[in-house]
Amino acid sequence: MYKHFLLLAAVLCVLLAGKAGAETAIAAERGLPDAPDGSAADRAASIAASLDDGRLAAQVILSGVDGNRFLSGAMKDLFRAVPPGGIMLFRYNLDAEKAQVRNFLAECAGFVADVQRSGVPETGGAKTAPGVPPFMAVDHEGGFVHRFGPGITRLPAAAYWREYAEKNGAGAALAALEEAAFKSGAEIRDLGITVNLAPVAEMLNAENRSFLGGRSFGEDPLFVEAAAAAFIRGMERAGIICTVKHFPGNTGIDPHESAQTLSGGVETLSEMVKPFSGLVKNYHVPAIMVSHALVPALDPNRIASLSPLVMGKWLREELGFNGIILSDDFFMGAAAQGGRPEDAAAVSLAAGADMVMAWPLNLTRVHRAILAALEDGRLSREKLRESAARIIAEKIRAGILASNE
Repeated sequence: MYKHFLLLAAVLCVLLAGKAGAETAIAAERGLPDAPDGSAADRAASIAASLDDGRLAAQVILSGVDGNRFLSGAMKDLFRAVPPGGIMLFRYNLDAEKAQVRNFLAECAGFVADVQRSGVPETGGAKTAPGVPPFMAVDHEGGFVHRFGPGITRLPAAAYWREYAEKNGAGAALAALEEAAFKSGAEIRDLGITVNLAPVAEMLNAENRSFLGGRSFGEDPLFVEAAAAAFIRGMERAGIICTVKHFPGNTGIDPHESAQTLSGGVETLSEMVKPFSGLVKNYHVPAIMVSHALVPALDPNRIASLSPLVMGKWLREELGFNGIILSDDFFMGAAAQGGRPEDAAAVSLAAGADMVMAWPLNLTRVHRAILAALEDGRLSREKLRESAARIIAEKIRAGILASNE
C-alpha cells in the first residue's frame, strides 16, 4: 500500500511539474507545434469552405485501402469518386519491406491529394481548392496491437509501463515511455504514417479488464493520464498525430462482436473518464476516438458514437475538447443499433463526430449517405465544414498540408 502511495505521489509531482513549465520545455523539442495556431485554423476554415459537397463529404471519411504494393485500378476508381480525408492501414497493407511500404503509402497519399486538387468528377464541383492529402493512419499501441512487417520495432504493451513505474519510479517510466514512443514514431513517420490511432486512455476496472487487458496503462487515473501524455509527446516529437481512445470506455464485451453498456451514474462515469478529462485540460489532444458503448446515465437510447449528449454536451461542452472526434468502426457488432453502417456514419456526424470510418467495399455507400443527409437537412453544411476544418487544421499543424498552399 505504501509503495502504491509513493507511485501516485510521484505521478502527481510529474503532472504538476508539467503544468508549471516542464511541458513548455518539452514542447520546444517536439516535431509538431502544441496546437494549430490562429492562421492555421483560418486557413483550414477557408479550405473547408472552398470544397464542393463531394470533397467535403469525403474529407470526413477515414477509409481502408486494399493492397500493399500499388493502388489497383479498382482502388483508383474508388478514390477518384471519393478522395478520403484519411486512409487507415492494417497488417495486410504493411507486411512488406520498408521501401515497398514507403512507396505504396506515398502513392496512396499522392493520388488522393491529386484527386482533391482536381475535383471529384461525380459532383461537378469547383476545381479551385488545394489538394488536401489524407491522414495515413494505423493502430500502433504496442504489445499485440502491431500492424507492421519486418524492420519496425514493436512497442511494449501499455501494461509494461505500469510495471516499469512500480520497479523504477514514475518519472523514469514516463521518460522511458516518451523516448520509446519517439523512436517508434520516427520509424513509422519515415514510412509515411502521420496518425497513430493510440494510445488507449481507458483505466482498467473489473468491468473492462477481460477486454482491455494489457492495452491499458492501469487502474490509477493519474498514471494513465501521465502515461498517455508521455506517449503523445514522444509521437508528436516524431511528427505523428495521436488519437486517444476509446471515450468514454468499454466493458468486457468485445465491441467487434456485440453491444455493450456502461453501468453507473454520472459520478461513476466522471471517475471513469478522468484520464481523458485530464488530458483535454492539460495538453493539446489532436483527436479522440469514441466507442460504441451505450451510456444510459447520459443517453439511454443512443450509443456514444451516435449521441449528441455524449459527444456534444459531455465531450465538447463539459470537458472542453476542441479536437477531432473520430467514431469507431460502424461495421462492428456493437454498432448494430445504428441500422445500416453507412446511415449510422451520417447520423454520427450530425450528432457531433468529425470523422467516420469506412471500408473500401462500403466507401461509396458511406459517402452517398453523408451527401443524402446533407441534401435533406439531417446534417448541416455548417457542421460538416466545421468538421472538415478541424481535420485540415491538424493536417496543417503536422505539415501534411502546407499552410500557404
